[in-house]
Amino acid sequence: MELKTKVHADNSKQDILITREFDLPLELLFRAYTDPEIVEHWMSTKVLKLDNRPHGGYQFETSHDGQVMFRANGVYHEFVPNKKITRTFEMENTPFDAQLEFLKFEELTDETSKLTMHVVYRSAELRDEMLRMPFAAGLNMAHNRLEEFVRTLK
Repeated sequence: MELKTKVHADNSKQDILITREFDLPLELLFRAYTDPEIVEHWMSTKVLKLDNRPHGGYQFETSHDGQVMFRANGVYHEFVPNKKITRTFEMENTPFDAQLEFLKFEELTDETSKLTMHVVYRSAELRDEMLRMPFAAGLNMAHNRLEEFVRTLK
């Protein structure tokens, strides 16, 4: 089955391009990235911090049986409601360096929208290491949860 979330990676480059069209109005898609309760639901993680503004930041944490399994954080460099977010993303306690993410939100129709993410890694090798993980399938699954949950908010 073809994934709705598309991941494009050119050989020998240190970035990827992720695109996904959603059956959601633009405002709801943007809220899915900025409302702590919605983020917690579709990402299946706890939002410890979500300060949506330039120079603000975020921190997410996933625990199991009281033990932290995953923690990620970052800083917002640019935040334009319903248009774009530029941020860093760093997974703590992993061999991966921080990455730079450019998120662009577009209205396609009154009821559909598109997310384009341009993600830049420190090196092509780090990018390739990330792509060897079930990265695309996991992101697609998360985006499916996002769309299913946010659709109930209409």
